[in-house]
Amino acid sequence: MRLDQNPKVVVIGGGTGLPVLLRGLKYLPLDITAIVTVADDGGSSGRLRNELAMPAPGDIRNVLAALSDVEPLVEDLFQHRFASGNELTGHSLGNLILAAMTSITGDFVHAIQEMSKVLNVRGKVLPAANRSVVLHAEMEDGTVVSGESLIPKAGKTIKRVFLSPADIEPLSETVRAIRQAEMIIISPGSLYTSILPNLLVPKIGEEVCKAKAKKVYVCNVMTQAGETMNYSASDHIKALYSHMPCPFIDVVIVNDAKIPEEIQRKYKAEHAEPVIYDASALQDLGVKVLHDHIVDYDDGVMRHDTKKVSSLIFSLLSSRS
Repeated sequence: MRLDQNPKVVVIGGGTGLPVLLRGLKYLPLDITAIVTVADDGGSSGRLRNELAMPAPGDIRNVLAALSDVEPLVEDLFQHRFASGNELTGHSLGNLILAAMTSITGDFVHAIQEMSKVLNVRGKVLPAANRSVVLHAEMEDGTVVSGESLIPKAGKTIKRVFLSPADIEPLSETVRAIRQAEMIIISPGSLYTSILPNLLVPKIGEEVCKAKAKKVYVCNVMTQAGETMNYSASDHIKALYSHMPCPFIDVVIVNDAKIPEEIQRKYKAEHAEPVIYDASALQDLGVKVLHDHIVDYDDGVMRHDTKKVSSLIFSLLSSRS
């Protein structure tokens, strides 16, 4: 890393976890590239994907909003979801704008680039693939569930997930960003339906393994029904490793703070519980562990403390420099 340049950081993920992390990272002196899943097939994204034969825009929209540097009202407008209007009901305005821009430019990636200019995005946003992909899960009982939105609803234990079609290619910009990165961060989020769909794009997983960058995983704070019930922190990493060509994580960031009982009761209704911080099992995996109180509570909703996590990540970069 040259001293006159900001460190190049690649952040991989989707769902709600990736935007939360990016909202903290964007204020640091970093050159950020976000690689975002396009496997979503539910809600507004799924409807546009099916009707217009385009990659799912929802996760991309949330990342653009998280990295944007515009007036709050403009971001609110981009994120606005219609509650009525027949065909408009459930659609996000940002999804519709991305769909329109894809139609105008003829290319989803070009549409993202143009919207990044409009929203004054701090960094680069790239889809994991420039085409629609379908996520499948093979369950422990041998059955296969197809569709990102349906997998958690199956109520079965996931053995592995995989993508179709088989010939998915990442963008050349994605491969280049991974190769040039000083650090690669795997964001928190739904392990099987938001994180792994990126790494399962063949050349992305291979390039992450080969990259010289330090690889950091920000572990989930809570388990997720239909995906990671009873998972400890080390179980999350083992699941990642089982889908990759190599054991690739250098550092894991985990929460070591007790979750308040009233918050636990609320999440228990969703069959979610705190992820166990199993320090010895993590050490046995050969990863460095950074543990801290990294949760934040806002109106009873628990999220990663984006400032705290971003500070921990930046300290790793500073020490490596």
